Amino acid sequence: MLIIFTSRKLEKRLNTEKEMVKAYGAECAKLLQRRLMELEAAPTMEQIPPFAGCHPLSGEYKGCFAVKLKQPYRLIFKPAMDQLPLKRDGSLDPGLVDAIEIVDIVDYH
Repeated sequence: MLIIFTSRKLEKRLNTEKEMVKAYGAECAKLLQRRLMELEAAPTMEQIPPFAGCHPLSGEYKGCFAVKLKQPYRLIFKPAMDQLPLKRDGSLDPGLVDAIEIVDIVDYH
């Protein structure tokens, strides 16, 4: 998938190992790098590996999704498409989402 970022600051933090370690610690940074590679390698959201724990969010992050990092952190992203592909029931069709926007890395628990 194509990966974009909500800000240049976040992009810099997530594209530089030194910045990742500084912000999230060595163990979380290692897993974060792996998750970003998995997301990039998946052709669509539907192909995100199950062990990444991808799940939809609600509340403040409604419309976004998360994948697991080192507890308690989660990588938050949303589909980056002008028009979201929807199923007949009105839900998002993850098989047609081929671009995502990284929103943040947070502990929302």
